[in-house]
Amino acid sequence: MAWVDATDLQIMTGRCWAELRRPLRAVPVLTKALNSYADAHARDKSLYLSWFAASYRQAGEVEEAAKVADRTLDLSAEVASVWLRQRLNPLIEQLRPHHGLPAVADVLEKAGVT
Repeated sequence: MAWVDATDLQIMTGRCWAELRRPLRAVPVLTKALNSYADAHARDKSLYLSWFAASYRQAGEVEEAAKVADRTLDLSAEVASVWLRQRLNPLIEQLRPHHGLPAVADVLEKAGVT
């Protein structure tokens, strides 16, 4: 498949680990893949970052989840995707109890959650 490269395969591997609720396997794969994925593909990268943030949350890494969610909101600001925001909403709600952490407070403010 000419449209699928090594980075795409890494992203899908990370996604599978994330969906299987294996964050310790998902995070390193997604880290490597997303570091080489261009921001020019904002919609796709935002989606992939949402998986990354969810993986951090599943691993109990609340601050890292918040930082990645914040990056996702920044990157997706110009993307017209209701679906992407719906994907982020549960994560934002899971972060809400940790509002005392600066990274979480920042992402909650950016998401318009009080």
